[in-house]
Amino acid sequence: MQAYSLLDLAPINQGSTARDALLNALDLARHAETLGYRRFWMAEHHNMTGIASAATPVALGFIAAGTEHIRVGAAGMMLPNHAPLVVAEEFGTLEALYPGRVDLGLGRAPGTDQETLRALRRDHTAANRFPQDVEELIHYLEPVQPGQRIQAVPGAGTRVPVWILGSSLFGAQLAAAMGLPYAFASHFAPDMLDEALQVYRTQFQPSRFLETPYAAAAINVFASDDETEARRLMTSMEQQFIALTRGTPGPLQPPVDDPDSLGNAAERRMARHALKESAVGTPRQVDSWINGFLERTAADEIIVTGQIHDHEPRKRSFEIASRALEHHLKQ
Repeated sequence: MQAYSLLDLAPINQGSTARDALLNALDLARHAETLGYRRFWMAEHHNMTGIASAATPVALGFIAAGTEHIRVGAAGMMLPNHAPLVVAEEFGTLEALYPGRVDLGLGRAPGTDQETLRALRRDHTAANRFPQDVEELIHYLEPVQPGQRIQAVPGAGTRVPVWILGSSLFGAQLAAAMGLPYAFASHFAPDMLDEALQVYRTQFQPSRFLETPYAAAAINVFASDDETEARRLMTSMEQQFIALTRGTPGPLQPPVDDPDSLGNAAERRMARHALKESAVGTPRQVDSWINGFLERTAADEIIVTGQIHDHEPRKRSFEIASRALEHHLKQ
C-alpha cells in the first residue's frame, strides 16, 4: 500500500444544517491532514437531504482554503451531468488556486434518481458517451495545441490528475485501456471488487499518465475503543442505506442500540451485504480487518469513509483507521 485517503460525504445530521455539515467537513479535513491521509475527497450527489456536497467543486474549494497540504478531489464528479469543458474549467480553477493539490475522479452514474436527472437538464443517454467525454475532458486539461479554438480557462495545461471511479467491470476496463488510476466503490457496492481489480491490472495499458496500474479501494470504518460502541456507530449508515432503498432518503440519523430494529429482515440483510467491506470494532479488530483486506486486494491505496452521526466519534474512528493503515505504508 502506498497511501491512505478519506472520502467524506459531508453528512447532514438530523437537526443540523448543510452549513454545519460543511464546517464539520473542514474540521475533519484538518484532522485528516495531521493523521497522514493523502487525499480528502468529496462526492457529487443531488436531491439528497442528508449530503451537503452536491456542489462538489465549491465544497472542495472551501476545504482546500482551510487546509495546508492535503490533496482535495472529487470521488466523484458524475460526468454525464456536466459538459466536459465546464468540469475542466472548475477543476482548472481549483488547480490554479491550490497548485499540486487537486484530483478529479470521474463517475458514469448520475448520482441521483431519474426525476432529479431531468431537473439537471441532462440527456438520460449521456452515460453512453462516458468514454468519449473522459477523453474530451482530458484534452481540455492538456497544453493548448496550435490552432485549438476551444480552451478551458483556467484548466488548459494543468493536467489535473484524472481517476476513473467504478463499481463494475466497465470502469475497470476503461481505466485500464486509458492507463488511468482506478478507484472501486467497495464501501457500498462490494460484489465485483476482486474481479474488477483483476481486470484492471491484467488489461492495463501503460500511458503518459501511469506506467503501471494504480488501484484504490474504498472501505467503511466504524471504530471505537469499545467494540459495542463501534457496532452502534455503524447503525447510522445502515439506517441511511435502508432509507435510500425505500426511496425515503433524509438526514443522517443518530445511532441506535439495537441493529435489529432498523428494518425488516430482508432490509437488514441487504444493508449488511452492501456494507460488508467495513472494519468495525476496536483498534485491534480494525487493524486485523484492514490487514486481511490488504492481503486480499493488494490495493495501492485505501479510501476510508463511514457515515457516523456524531462528529467527535467520527474523528476518532478515522484516527483509529489511520493508525491501523500507517504501518502498512511502503517505505
